[in-house]
Amino acid sequence: MDKLLSECDVTTFRASGPGGQHRNRRESGVRLVHRPTGIVVVATERRSQHQNKAVALERLALRLAERRRVRKKRVPTRATAGGRERRLKEKQVRAAVKTQRASGGRRIREDD
Repeated sequence: MDKLLSECDVTTFRASGPGGQHRNRRESGVRLVHRPTGIVVVATERRSQHQNKAVALERLALRLAERRRVRKKRVPTRATAGGRERRLKEKQVRAAVKTQRASGGRRIREDD
C-alpha cells in the first residue's frame, strides 16, 4: 500500500454531510489521484482522515485491478435452426399481410 500511496497525489478537504462538528471542522475527506493512470478516488464516509485514506487506497487498488483484468473476447451466438425457421415463417406471414393490404383488401388469386 505504501508503494501505491507513493504513486498518488493526496488531497484532504472538508467533508460535508452527517457527523456534526467532529466531521465538519476537520479536513477528513481524502482524494487520491493516481498519477500514472489519472484515476481519482474519493473517500468521505468516516470522520477520521486516516480511515478515509485507507478506504480510498482500497478503492484505488480495486480500480487498478479491474483495469488490469483482461476481458475475454465475446463470441457471438448463432441462431438455432428452429429460430431461423420461425423467423422466416413470420416474414412470410407479414409479406402476405402486406400484399393483401396493397391489393385494397381484394383476395389475390394464385393463378393470376
